Amino acid sequence: MPADVSRFIGRSAELAELKRLLSRSRLVTVTGVGGIGKSRLARRGAKRMRNRFCDGMWLVPMDELPTTGTPEEALLDALGLVAPGGRSPREVLVRRLAQGDTLLLIDGCEQVVEPCAALVAELLRRAPGLRVLVASRRPLGITGERLLPLGPLPIRPEAVELFADRASAVLPAFTPAVGREAVGEVCRRLDGIPLAIELAAAQLRTLSLEQVLHRLDDPLRLLTTTGHSAPDRHRSLSTAIGWSHELCSPAERLLWSRLSVFDGGFDLDAVEYVCAGTNLPADEVLAALTGLVAQSVIVRDAPPDDAGQARYRMLDPVRASGARWLSELGETQRLRKRHRDWYLGLATWCELDWFSLRQVEVAQRVEAELPNLRLALEYSLDSPDDAHIGQYLTGTLWFYWVGCGRLAEGQRWLERALELESDQPEPRAKALWAVGLTAAARGDAVAALTALHECRELAESTGDESAAALATQMLGVTALSNDDLPGAVALLRECLERYRTRGELNALVLLAQVQLSLALALVGDLEAALALAEDARQVAADSGERWVRSYALYALACARAERGEDQLARELLVDCLEIKQEFGDALGMTLALERLAPLVVLDAPEWAAELQGAAATGWRDLSGEPLRSSQLRDRHERCAARAKGIIGDAGYEAARRGGRRGGLELAVAQVLERGRGRPASLVGQAGGVAGRPWPEEDRASEGRAAEEWAADAAAALRRKQPAGPPPAPPEADATE
Repeated sequence: MPADVSRFIGRSAELAELKRLLSRSRLVTVTGVGGIGKSRLARRGAKRMRNRFCDGMWLVPMDELPTTGTPEEALLDALGLVAPGGRSPREVLVRRLAQGDTLLLIDGCEQVVEPCAALVAELLRRAPGLRVLVASRRPLGITGERLLPLGPLPIRPEAVELFADRASAVLPAFTPAVGREAVGEVCRRLDGIPLAIELAAAQLRTLSLEQVLHRLDDPLRLLTTTGHSAPDRHRSLSTAIGWSHELCSPAERLLWSRLSVFDGGFDLDAVEYVCAGTNLPADEVLAALTGLVAQSVIVRDAPPDDAGQARYRMLDPVRASGARWLSELGETQRLRKRHRDWYLGLATWCELDWFSLRQVEVAQRVEAELPNLRLALEYSLDSPDDAHIGQYLTGTLWFYWVGCGRLAEGQRWLERALELESDQPEPRAKALWAVGLTAAARGDAVAALTALHECRELAESTGDESAAALATQMLGVTALSNDDLPGAVALLRECLERYRTRGELNALVLLAQVQLSLALALVGDLEAALALAEDARQVAADSGERWVRSYALYALACARAERGEDQLARELLVDCLEIKQEFGDALGMTLALERLAPLVVLDAPEWAAELQGAAATGWRDLSGEPLRSSQLRDRHERCAARAKGIIGDAGYEAARRGGRRGGLELAVAQVLERGRGRPASLVGQAGGVAGRPWPEEDRASEGRAAEEWAADAAAALRRKQPAGPPPAPPEADATE
């Protein structure tokens, strides 16, 4: 085994797994894309186990084999053996390796994988004391082989430490503290690939760190070396990746180039739709994908608990190579359009399925596909003829922007889409009410009102009743957040009447009911507010909808707190936060923590201050205006004053700083942890909130009308068939 000439960094988990596998199996293959560190890991792992192999361990570099050479010749040369005349090389090898416990480390056998597999299979069968460790871009594929797929280095600390170590070799003054954030960004842009990081660090001999980072827009051109110690295939990142390209079949190469239009992960359904076409029929896509996975060009991510579809991804430099080849084929625009069409269909399906039992699954799906959805948005918004598609796509994702903590990003996409001219009013109206929703949720009243008034005018002029109702609802929300309570009540009642006339029932309809409940509670009509919120909670529960249900729980908590029922209000808020945490709904979690703090301040003033500090972090992360409503602001200030009166100003500020440092998610986790120690929640028991039905005669007429409508809507919902599969994407062009 050759000695290492540079420090080995990281990979402790992989080394432990390699030791475990070699202890149990006689053939282990470390696989991974070129430059990922397979050879270094295998050599390091072998050296750690040297005492187990009393007859020695030997490195067999198959990548140095001449074109006309054979694996037997490489192994004879590594062992220092010669095959006498009349005796076959295999017989000589078997006689030598059968003598004791030996480890062979076969490195780089990709180009001779079939004859190498045949040789290894025979040697293992005839030499009981032999174990074989292989480092290869593809497995041997023989019985008994155990695989150790090797992925990139974690960016922090391992990739950053590797960069710093290699940088200090060419720039002695370089220390890990120099440009820490820039180093992290370099490593992230290079996807944690060790070879790429080492080549980037070597550039510091000539370039500054900022110049290296800037030139990573074309990493394949930048990352080269003139050093003589590296093998030919590691002289540049482009060569290392090109080596894998040479090993692929024509169909695999074509699929590799077409897969470059994806960003992040993707599944087989998307690949078969987007990448099938000329020279690659749909029924051949799976075989080509399987080959790329075997070559370690594509990384397979197993679904949790092996449920659902497997997902795949390409490391960024590998994707960049594919994009270059796709451009040379002249297929970039066609493939990007097909990619956009697929994710347009996915977004449409997810919006339809948001109001269903699959709501959490929908949120997780959109989160997983977010890089591809962003790419689809970029393509639509960069194409003047596709402005209406960009407006439709950004508006269709409203549920994700608002429900899953992406308000600021959603507003940016929507405003960018609305800057484009479109001759189709419906997509524009959808983007307008969606930007009104995101802006209102962030306290950006000017942006919300501007968009919503235009939306309402456009909807009225074109007869778009759905958009008119939605614009009215969002105007009501804006009025609510700006303390125009009479205006909020009137607008929200109007939008509910519009929904009722149209017979609509979805998440936004239920949300309007919850919003009206909050407005009524603030004007003092607590009975009607409770009735509306409870009806919304029940309909949401019947449909399997959870996101609006959490807001209904929040509204119930607010109304209960106004009635002085603090214990029940706290329990409702805990149940609310449990759902909010599932979706990552930053706005909902922030509002719930703000409302919880005054309910615990007398018993736990430090905790109340921590909750207010965490909520402040939530407002900051939302990039919104905190506590715009005077109602929220007054309640916040009264709570802070009470806490200071008990623990003093210094104690309050210290606790509040602790909450800010911990952040929103930690505060929510702590609330849920405390809440799990409480008695079983009274929310959701039969007979209404707290197990006590509301007598009909006690309800306000507003609440009675709303309940009757909600009950009718819930019954209609229960009669509906379950949602089907997503709409089928358009067929491929006939020319394909």
